Amino acid sequence: MTGNNRDRHGVGQKRFWSNASVIAGPHGYTVTLDGKPVRLPGRASLRVISKPLAEALAAEWQAAGADNPAKRFGPDALPLTRIAGAMIERIEPHRDHAVATLAGYGEYDLLCYHTGDDKSAAARENEMWHPWLNWLRERHGIDLHVTTGIMPVVQPAAVKKGFSGLLGEKSDAELAALGVAVPALGSLVLGLAVTEGSLSAQDAVNIASLDERTQMQRWGQDPALLDHVAVVAADVMDAKRFIMLATAQAD
Repeated sequence: MTGNNRDRHGVGQKRFWSNASVIAGPHGYTVTLDGKPVRLPGRASLRVISKPLAEALAAEWQAAGADNPAKRFGPDALPLTRIAGAMIERIEPHRDHAVATLAGYGEYDLLCYHTGDDKSAAARENEMWHPWLNWLRERHGIDLHVTTGIMPVVQPAAVKKGFSGLLGEKSDAELAALGVAVPALGSLVLGLAVTEGSLSAQDAVNIASLDERTQMQRWGQDPALLDHVAVVAADVMDAKRFIMLATAQAD
């Protein structure tokens, strides 16, 4: 995603602009670089309805590469733009596909697969996971079946129907945020709880990474696992920030 200078080789880009700003129009707020609209990979303009989100997007572009204009930077420098881009170019024109993909995560939700041969780990999973399965049932009327081990559990037909109906009522911005948080967490239940304001991003990461943290408590810290958890945390926090900005009211 670039201003008007998309990098064709996937190796990042150099800063070529001086000022990122927001221009208000009849269809929302467009982020511009030196007065020209930021263009997404599909050539759509980076335009959103929420002014707070547009201002945050512009701030992201203003900071990108500012420390060293001669150095290339990648998409990681523009996390909110990545989510907005998915919303504009993938979710808005293909909502049904987005809903179906997210609903699929719910059928194989992390919280449904419990440890079967470690009583201590199983007790921690019950303590941390069951409250959110209960939350889903009480808030949305969706009752997930739980199993032990790794063999897939077949969920009732009502589960897929319930998730599809619930997700179909979400806004494009909510679906975009869920599209980042849910794969990162491996859990549609936790992603919904975060985007609906019932669970903090950090608590969701702690719940989703229970097995990894248990493993490190037993065998010692693993740099690869620590890096994985850190990436998950960054993604979920970006998704949470995106939805908060997308639904925030301008001053």
